[in-house]
Amino acid sequence: MDPAAPTPRERLAAAGLRTTVQRVAVLQVIERREHLDADQIRDRVTGQIGKVSTQAVYDVLKALSEAGLLRKIQPAGSSALYELRVADNHHHLICRSCRKILDVDCAHGAAPCIEPDDDHGFVLDEAEVIYWGLCADCAHVSSALPQN
Repeated sequence: MDPAAPTPRERLAAAGLRTTVQRVAVLQVIERREHLDADQIRDRVTGQIGKVSTQAVYDVLKALSEAGLLRKIQPAGSSALYELRVADNHHHLICRSCRKILDVDCAHGAAPCIEPDDDHGFVLDEAEVIYWGLCADCAHVSSALPQN
């Protein structure tokens, strides 16, 4: 974690949100490991501050996402996942085997960084791209398996 990065309390204050134990805990959990779903976040928050309801976690995630403190992504076949990297239009690499997710910068310039052939009059501000494949570890294991 970057020591110069704002603390969860500072992030909440800058966004004009009340500082609650649950909000701080959610931000701390996501700082330690991004791309978690609500259940994973709830489990880690519970381990950190004690019992917290799933609904409370969903309410916090909604408030933090609406305030621009979190980005929600929802890859095909996955629950919504949350991350702190919100100030850009980056994309994701996802391993089909172990489901590891990594951020990758846009391939071409600023948001939306890719444009459709016909935007049908839409004013575009974001493009979401997910690259699917095997991470290096899974590809190595796969290549080491005997082929029939």
